[in-house]
Amino acid sequence: MTIESVASADPCGQLSPAAALFHSLSDPTRLSIVQRMAGGEVRVGDLTGELGLAQSTVSAHVACLRDCGLVEGRVQGRSVYYSLSRPELMDMLAQAEILLAATGNAVSLCPNYGTGSTGAAALTKENER
Repeated sequence: MTIESVASADPCGQLSPAAALFHSLSDPTRLSIVQRMAGGEVRVGDLTGELGLAQSTVSAHVACLRDCGLVEGRVQGRSVYYSLSRPELMDMLAQAEILLAATGNAVSLCPNYGTGSTGAAALTKENER
């Protein structure tokens, strides 16, 4: 089922899974984690060093991605190695990059979610938690 066909049938109720997917990827830290996992498995400890964030922050972001079914963990000894569970995610992000290239600065100028918007400020505050 495509988003378009769902939108025409029930614009609010049926879009919640798609909205949840995009919300799970709306955080810059989670996008960084996904991009890092595209290169292979990684532990939370590795990510904390690479991203310069606290272990609890990285763990919370990885848990969000795991709860959304985008990331899976593999236990080896006392370590958990995380990787993308759906390779289609990278295809979707590649298409997003194509769309961003086509729209230029339009998204960053968006009054609701662009870099200077109150929505962007709320995302920044969410990131700081």
